[in-house]
Amino acid sequence: MTTTLAPVPAHEVLRTVRHARRRRTLTVTLLLTTAVLGLAWLSLVWGGHTAETLDYLAGLFGGGEGGGEFTIGRLRLPRVVLGVLVGVALGIAGGIFQSVLGNPLASPDILGVSGGASLAAAFAILALGLSGAVVGLAAFLGATAVAAAIYLLAWRDGVTGFRFVLIGVAAAFVVNGAIGYLLTRGEVNDVRSALVWMVGSIGTPRWGDVTVLAVVVAALTPLVVAVARQLRALGLGDEAAGGLGVRVERTRLLALALAVALTASATALAGPVAFVAFVSAPIARRLLPTGGTVLGQAALVGAVVVLAAEIVAQHLIPSLEVPVGIVTGAVGAAYLLWLLATADRRAGTP
Repeated sequence: MTTTLAPVPAHEVLRTVRHARRRRTLTVTLLLTTAVLGLAWLSLVWGGHTAETLDYLAGLFGGGEGGGEFTIGRLRLPRVVLGVLVGVALGIAGGIFQSVLGNPLASPDILGVSGGASLAAAFAILALGLSGAVVGLAAFLGATAVAAAIYLLAWRDGVTGFRFVLIGVAAAFVVNGAIGYLLTRGEVNDVRSALVWMVGSIGTPRWGDVTVLAVVVAALTPLVVAVARQLRALGLGDEAAGGLGVRVERTRLLALALAVALTASATALAGPVAFVAFVSAPIARRLLPTGGTVLGQAALVGAVVVLAAEIVAQHLIPSLEVPVGIVTGAVGAAYLLWLLATADRRAGTP
């Protein structure tokens, strides 16, 4: 007697796939969140500051003896929070760039947006003799101006990924040349100050600076969530997205504007922390290969990358405290070489 298995209805298969995706998404998100919290705690207690950290945290709830107010409350905790915010902002920005342009090489640091911030900051320091918050404001305006120029030059019956990326790479070369000229004409001490800012450094921020970036990220997050839904439709192609009621070009412009605002805000406070925006979304997609924009996971990956690089820069490089941008740049360059090598293998290139 033979037993015939009844076919599984299509809707049951879809339901099972959706549940599996949700479980995978939840698991990855929880793991990344745990990694962020763990690295943040490690940054606070490294070097025997566990007791001060616990006492400071107890003081926030009305307990403790007030210890650690300077070491933890004014030095380490603002640095950790700023690192998380910078990683979140750059991770989301990189994910938006790559989703909108459909190119894994699209990120604000490769396309010249971060370079525009560096050029404006270098001009403010070397040519105008400015310092402090004004340099950050100049960096914000520089990133915005370069991004607007790239968009206007790339716009012709709509922005295509290849055209935008090509013009962005050209813009990056132009701003790098201008930066080099400013560095050769500046005074030695001013050049040193500009270089420290341009490699990307969390430094010792004040709570006021951290609050500014926190407000920007919090204000832009609801818009990012709304745009993310439309970016999923854009992934189906312009015609399909238009058929679903998405205004393609307006959505692209809004998404890129949000990415530029996040990049400019983070860069204004921490400098151009290299390759965080470039690597965050691809890593998130490899952890969560279920399609979509994975912007939330990219934000968490960005925070993990910045915090881990900060720990390496401050504690694991013997006798040196290097800016965090140097560590992320080394990691990002290695990732780029690996990405190009694996792409060649997939294409069958010998």
